[in-house]
Amino acid sequence: MPKTYLEKILRARVYDVAKETPLDLAPLLSKRINNSVYLKREDLQPVFSFKLRGAYNKISCLSDAAKKSGVIAASAGNHAQGVALSAKKLSIQSLIVMPKTTPPIKVKAVRSLGAKIVLHGDSYDEACDHAKLLAEEHGMAFIHPFDDPEVIAGQGTIAMEILRQQPDLPYAIFVPVGGGGLIAGIAAYVKAIYPQIKVIGVEPQDAPCLHNALQAGRRITLKQVGIFADGVAVRQVGKETFRIAKELVDEVILVNTDEICAAIKDVFDDTRTIAEPAGALSVAGLKKYVGRESISEKRLVAIESGANINFDRLRHIAERAELGEQREAIFAVQIPEKPGSFLRFCKLLGKRSVTEFNYRYADQQMAQIFAGVELDEDDSAREVLIKKLEDNGFQVVDLTDNETAKLHIRYMVGGHAHGVTDERLYRFEFPERPGALLNFLSSLGKRWNISLFHYRNHGAAYGRVLLGIQVPKKEIGDFQASLDTLGYSYWEESDNPAYQIFAGTS
Repeated sequence: MPKTYLEKILRARVYDVAKETPLDLAPLLSKRINNSVYLKREDLQPVFSFKLRGAYNKISCLSDAAKKSGVIAASAGNHAQGVALSAKKLSIQSLIVMPKTTPPIKVKAVRSLGAKIVLHGDSYDEACDHAKLLAEEHGMAFIHPFDDPEVIAGQGTIAMEILRQQPDLPYAIFVPVGGGGLIAGIAAYVKAIYPQIKVIGVEPQDAPCLHNALQAGRRITLKQVGIFADGVAVRQVGKETFRIAKELVDEVILVNTDEICAAIKDVFDDTRTIAEPAGALSVAGLKKYVGRESISEKRLVAIESGANINFDRLRHIAERAELGEQREAIFAVQIPEKPGSFLRFCKLLGKRSVTEFNYRYADQQMAQIFAGVELDEDDSAREVLIKKLEDNGFQVVDLTDNETAKLHIRYMVGGHAHGVTDERLYRFEFPERPGALLNFLSSLGKRWNISLFHYRNHGAAYGRVLLGIQVPKKEIGDFQASLDTLGYSYWEESDNPAYQIFAGTS
């Protein structure tokens, strides 16, 4: 199989619109992890993503009759721009179906490239199904974002460039994975020429479609996917891409949101550019692999796949980057409510910077502090600090890995609720668009009283809400049934320690 794709990749037409991107050394990251790290800069393409390679190769291979009928695609961003630019270059009509949740900046970018746009559904899957119906209705060629041999071959030209640009063979190439088109093309080319080079996929922990498929030995459909790294938020890996990956990919590493944010900061520190979350995925996986395997003095390549990011997401990324680098810890600390307690607590922190300090008077005996503390690069720094505080009489709850604490509690005010009964806590995600918050509240109905509410716009495709609601025990079954009919992803957080300490009922 690699030989078949090798020929396809060598013949791929991509350079009418794409350019050969540089393979840049990341000196600061390389020094820090004691390996030579190179970034394949696909963020420097005309549409700030690698996607135009596969799109143009596929469209250029269409028959004249198919080109005359035009092309159609479904995408929330990068593939859409790749198809639109490719069609414009070839003077072909293009129609892009985008979810209604697509940020306006991406809709405008696609429209500026000459494509017509239809907004449909709240997810890629809904947009894709609609695009296929329109393709049949209008006789247009559907350009799949990943599960197509010509698209795979177009993406594989990246591997051809890497091996030409790197005179000494890399030990491993780290590739972000969504539907699998990029890693299939990379693996097909690399393994046909230098099978000893490792090809390692990287996926978010909340969108592990290839990882789980490889474990199961078959393609599976995820019930839901996280959308922080929206460029790889795919529920099922492609049929052809899975066939290739199953044979040629060495492994798939999973990383969390904080690790992705830390990788975005790593890329910025070395390049002064900002990668989108999916674009920095490979760097996050590379760092995790180095830590796990304890390798050193190796040549490692990470594909920085794109830079299409909304400016208003940067606040959230900056806040989470320190956590991802394990340079910040978040604690709930109980201290005596008496003069000098704050001073003694701060003295125990030594020269560490305090990144956050939230306090509200509760009673005359004890006070609860929500504290963020900067750590050094020692992996054991957090445990050492916790032990030091506990040895000096402070009760500490480590909230560093607590998602509710990081997303909601740290931004809330008001403290404990007095006199509130039967309160239960839930965390929700719902499609973010104008009127979405109102729709969410309306859908809850008026039967149960809302006793706590926190919403914060993170500039993402989905809104996040923390909701406290009063539900008597005898009505829990009815309430649970009503939640299931909402159609939103939700998690109960009633037993979450961050809630119990800072916002629960007394």
